[in-house]
Order: sequence, then structure tokens, then C-alpha cells
Amino acid sequence: MKRTGPVVLMFLSPLFFSVFAFSQLDRISIPAGTPEDQALTAISNEQDTQKKLAMYQDFLQKFSTNPAAVAYGNWQISQAYQAAGDLQKALDYGDKALAGSPHNLDILVSQAGIAGQMKNDAKVIDYSTLGGELYNSIGKQAKPEGMSDGEFAQRIDDDKTAAKSSYEFLEAAAFNALVEERDASKRMADIERFTPAFPNSRFQEHVTSYAMMSLSELKDTSRLISYGEKTLVTDPNNLPTLLLLATTYVDDPKPGSLTKAVTYSQKAIEAAKADAPDADRSRKVSAGVAHATVGYAYMKQDKTAAAIPELKSASVLLKGQDDQQYAIAMYRLGFAYAKLSKVSEARDVLQEAVKVSGPVQQPAQDLLVKVNAARAKGR
Repeated sequence: MKRTGPVVLMFLSPLFFSVFAFSQLDRISIPAGTPEDQALTAISNEQDTQKKLAMYQDFLQKFSTNPAAVAYGNWQISQAYQAAGDLQKALDYGDKALAGSPHNLDILVSQAGIAGQMKNDAKVIDYSTLGGELYNSIGKQAKPEGMSDGEFAQRIDDDKTAAKSSYEFLEAAAFNALVEERDASKRMADIERFTPAFPNSRFQEHVTSYAMMSLSELKDTSRLISYGEKTLVTDPNNLPTLLLLATTYVDDPKPGSLTKAVTYSQKAIEAAKADAPDADRSRKVSAGVAHATVGYAYMKQDKTAAAIPELKSASVLLKGQDDQQYAIAMYRLGFAYAKLSKVSEARDVLQEAVKVSGPVQQPAQDLLVKVNAARAKGR
């Protein structure tokens, strides 16, 4: 029988390679009735794991001149060690299999799974992105001589359909690995490998959010802005990107940045649709932060009167949704009222701000003391 193992393998022995020469993927095939097939049948009948491993080692030596047999044997040993719980040996033998069949999506899936069990996220990224690149290479090779355009297109569609589940597994594995990365620099490096390997990913919105967060942690403002602007070219209503660009520009000292902060905040407000009946907490918080950013930008532009309605809108949206963002909005609103000498209004909102434990509690308390003093003096 033709042997392909427990999942579809993609590396052909030289005997059958020409049939699939158009493909960018490797396929393993052990023709039925060959000595290799007979040896593998004997191994599969062995129930003792240690004996089976020894038989596979003999198989590798006996058929060392057959690349397909060697790749298949090493992969089976890898799976045996994985089942036995020896993940390092499983990974090592899987790498040997991959060396013999480097364009094999199924071995890459296996390796990514083993690396995931080992919590080795760097290896997960390695195997997964390589698999993504291989999948995307399908159809980029030259059409074989004698094959019609229709046949070639159909063969490409068939290859992509057959490989889609492997591609999606690797896409999810790579995404989970980059999410687990705590180092912002390494996470950003993972994202930069993920993006070309999995273009138009189903996780793209989340990946963009992690990229912007990583660059924010790295305080790489110019790179963050560049990444965000590129993202909005293809996804102009990407809410996390709009918000992060707005909050980045509002603290950027370059000329014109405050105007951009207002523009992106207003776009975020439109995208959030916080007044819609189906608006959830996330959308309300996003709109609240955007209103607060507009208000903050206006204050920096000495447009204090214009800042107040924005900050009031922010406080309404954020109250009961996000305590820290609510406190920030209330502190800024109190500051705006104080700047306009509306000390009673300033006192009322600052008394709310000081109730929230966090980074603005003390500044709000200090400002409240000054406001109370000014109010007492004005009586």
C-alpha cells in the first residue's frame, strides 16, 4: 500500500517526484509493496514502544539512501517520542525529518505543536512563519510544460484547499506565541515575521493592537506612527490604531501633532459608535478615551472652553466602565474648570477624581486643595 502516515505527508520519493514537480510543497510517498513499505508494516505491527523505536533506527540505516524513507522514519520517531513525553527528542528528530523534507507543511505543523507543548514560543514562531511562507508560495512557480492554464489553476486551488487547515493551525499557533511574549522588543520582532507570513490574517486587528502596544512600550514614537499610518491605509476604521495614534500625537511636541491628535480622535469616536444600541463596554471606553484626548489637545492649544464639553462627554462614557480613564478625564475637566476660574465646578469634579486610587489621585488631590483655597478666598 501507499504509505502516508497518520496525516497527509508532503515529500515525494524520487521515483514519483515528477508527478508533483509543479508544487512548492514536499510530499512523502512510500510506494506499496516496496521493501520500505514492508519494513514499515512490520514496525506498525509492533506494540512495544522501545522495540518500535529500535526498528525505526534500523529502518533509517537500511534505507539511508532513500530521502523519502529517511524523512518519514525520522518523523515517525519524532511522533513516538512526543507520545512518550520526551519532547526534546521529539523536536530533534522532527528537525531531522524537516531537513530531509524542508517544504513539508505537515512536519512543520507537528514541530509547531511539539514546540508549543514545550512552551518554546521562539520555535513556534520559526516553524509557523516558515509554514505560512510555504503556503503563500503555492501558485508562484512556473506552469509545467504541457499543462493547460485551467489545469494549472485547478491544481493550485486543490493544493491550497488541501493545505488550508495546516496553514490555519500554524497561523493560530504563531499568534498565540506572540501574545505570550512579554518582552516588547521580541514581541515586535515576532509580529514583523507574522505579518508577511500570514497576510490578511483573521487575527490582524489583534496583531495590530499588539504591535502598537509593543511600540508604545518601547517608546518608539516614529516607528509607532509609521506602523499605525500604514495600518490605516488598508483598515481606516481600525479603532485601536486610531486611538493609539491619537494618544501618541497628543503628546508629540512636533508642529501639527495636536491637530492630528484631534483628527484621529474624532475618527475613533465615529468608528466606536458609542451611542448605538449595540455598543458594548469596549466601544464606550474607546469613545470616552477619544473624547478625553480631544479635550486634552484643546487644552494644550489654549482652547479651554472647547475642551470642557469633550471632557464632560468622556466622563459620561467612562464612568462605571473604566475607573482609571474616568479619573483622568475628571482630573482634566477639573483643571479646565479651574483655569476658567469656575472653582465650584472644579471642586465637584475633582472630588470625584480623588476617589479613584491610581496615578492621578495625588495630582487631583493637590489641585483640589488649590481650588478649595481659591474658593474660600473668593467668598
